[in-house]
Amino acid sequence: MNPMNHSKTLFVLLAFAGLALYPLMAGNYGIDLVTKMMVYAIFALSLELLVGTTGLICFGQAAFFGIGAYAAVLLPAQTDAPSLLWLLPACVLAAAVYALAVGALSLRTKGAYFIMVTLAFAQMAYYVVHDTPLGGGTDGIYLTLKPVLGTLIDLDKPLVLYGFTLLMLAGVFGFLALLARSRFGRALAGIRVNEQRMRATGFSTYPYKLAAFVISGGIAGLAGFLFAVKDGFVNPEMMSWHLSGAVLIMIILGGLGHLRGALIGAFAFALLQEFFKSEAVFGDFARHWHLGLGLSIIASVVLLPRGLVGLPGQLRARLVGRSNLQGARHEAV
Repeated sequence: MNPMNHSKTLFVLLAFAGLALYPLMAGNYGIDLVTKMMVYAIFALSLELLVGTTGLICFGQAAFFGIGAYAAVLLPAQTDAPSLLWLLPACVLAAAVYALAVGALSLRTKGAYFIMVTLAFAQMAYYVVHDTPLGGGTDGIYLTLKPVLGTLIDLDKPLVLYGFTLLMLAGVFGFLALLARSRFGRALAGIRVNEQRMRATGFSTYPYKLAAFVISGGIAGLAGFLFAVKDGFVNPEMMSWHLSGAVLIMIILGGLGHLRGALIGAFAFALLQEFFKSEAVFGDFARHWHLGLGLSIIASVVLLPRGLVGLPGQLRARLVGRSNLQGARHEAV
């Protein structure tokens, strides 16, 4: 195995091992916070498939996230706890079906037009739940009974939800890693680099892009389902363009083109959010946490053009350059 690939694999394994052991030393607040981070990481991975792998900048990813969340609340009956076996696939399917409809139309456009069309579809979904009784309007809807799987899995228990979310995160990460190494994944990478050349070699790029769009929407729906179960509440803000922008920032912050970058970016974004919201650290200025978060992101983009995932390589390059410079000076002397 290539030493670089070995270090990447080791990093991923250590990260998941750390997440698995974290509940042993954390309290309820820490478990809830890291559960939210893992949900964000799944959401970021869904967009990484489009932006980092396929080169499609989607600004409507929150629509699929919100549909998965609303489906978790609206589909089950309110008398008995729903079974995880049917509710989870149903939520993923609902988001994937909407992604199929959106992708079938929006992928006929390119560039800024594609971005605007995906944003328009997301805003349509937002106003459906915002302005109609279907989604409870601006007040949102509470999830009274959380999904269960017999007596084995009860997602109303924080530790069980944490473990289940970690399992889903590992599954999505592994699935996308395998997908990237497959013929389908290599075709998506080719589309990102040069779509016209891919067409010239005989690839019909539209079905590949549509399939990636649907898979991405389904994964975002999974993240929405987990978020709804964690909070026990959904509201229209889960479909707002602000959330689509936030998840795009996550993958840029972590480093585009890397699954590890989506993980790192999601955790870094959530940690920065919590840090600047802390009244113990910033006092009254914590009310303006968006300012601190924005400045941090600007600084990271300027100083780390390849994202946080590229930081070790950047430091290595500087150290090697410095040692070479010192060696040249020594020889000159």
